Amino acid sequence: MNYQIIIKRIDTVNEVEGYWSDEDLIQLLERFNYPDGATAEKKNLPELLEMAISDYEPNEAAEIVLKYKLGDKLNEGQIEQIAHNMLIDKVCEEYPEIDMQGTLFHVNQLLFKAYNGKFPNAKASVVHFSMTPTDGAVQKLTAENVLKLLNNGLSDRNLIKRLFEDQMSQNIPFPEAQGIVWELITNDDINYSLVTSENWINKEDITEYEFESVLEEIEDEA
Repeated sequence: MNYQIIIKRIDTVNEVEGYWSDEDLIQLLERFNYPDGATAEKKNLPELLEMAISDYEPNEAAEIVLKYKLGDKLNEGQIEQIAHNMLIDKVCEEYPEIDMQGTLFHVNQLLFKAYNGKFPNAKASVVHFSMTPTDGAVQKLTAENVLKLLNNGLSDRNLIKRLFEDQMSQNIPFPEAQGIVWELITNDDINYSLVTSENWINKEDITEYEFESVLEEIEDEA
């Protein structure tokens, strides 16, 4: 199916609003030995958590937050190692398990804010665009669909294109897309907002703001 693509703008952000729910903040406050989070005013929870976190050494705090978010996927040794590395590098951009990079970004930025910059400052991109079919009915697009359709507007230097050239340009499965795209939001299946790491897509990666792309049906692997 043919699509007309318009990239409206890219916002670079330090945090993704709404990622941490009130319940997350209350649970984290408990883990940082502040048991009264449930009775505190909701608007005060972020500030209370920042204060509670800052009572701990940075690597200890990182371990606590990582265990809360990724304790079901990582063992204690892995969590300890990541907590140590987070103080030195942008682990959320380098971690080999792509599907964990989004969560690592949110953890990193929570700690960056609480410690006034002791952790590296990672950034996310929010890409606002429209994808309008020119020869068929409107349908809800997946992360995989969207990345393939964006291919024609991205520079050859773009990291996704360099690492996944075949998946981006051919009608073969692209399972990594689900980890690269942290959020994909639409109300009408035409206008979308995509959240990802600045490392994956940034303003310099866009070479075309209006272009056409063809979305082919993915061939099943034999």
